[in-house]
Amino acid sequence: MEQHEQQVATLAGGCFWCLEAVFEQVPGVVHVVSGYTGGTLDNPNYEAVCGGQTGHAEAVRIAFDPAVISFRQLLEIFFSIHDPTTLNRQGNDVGTQYRSAIFYHDVRQRTEAESMIVELGNRHVWPAPIVTEILPAPEFYPAEDYHQHYYAQHPGQGYCQFVIAPKLAKFRELFSGRL
Repeated sequence: MEQHEQQVATLAGGCFWCLEAVFEQVPGVVHVVSGYTGGTLDNPNYEAVCGGQTGHAEAVRIAFDPAVISFRQLLEIFFSIHDPTTLNRQGNDVGTQYRSAIFYHDVRQRTEAESMIVELGNRHVWPAPIVTEILPAPEFYPAEDYHQHYYAQHPGQGYCQFVIAPKLAKFRELFSGRL
């Protein structure tokens, strides 16, 4: 099988457990790491980020094979599994750490992200304007080990059952042809 150079995407859309659980299911995604990005504190931890004072977003860094899945397809999934119209909030998770953001790694990613937001806005997919930030990818700090693969390790936990599982079900329904 031919090897392709991996690319990286960094996305924030609320709790990183939700994004990680979905993107780990996507063919072409090689690896997903939950972490923190976009803030001012070096080497932040969960407690500091949840305090809302560091400026970091909970995010995932996705290594993917562009021969199997494109950055645009990752964005289609991203926009289908969170609400990009709520500023600093996803459901009951409130604070700047839960903002919607695309941290681009090159000009092509920035252009694709901007184009997709315009396209979704023109199609009126949501009743409110998209507030997803598009920013250059800053330093990414992996979250503590207990956050990695959280849903896979704790599927019976309340948050996993009531918040993550419905997002996974929606993802599987919308993208069943790609799984």
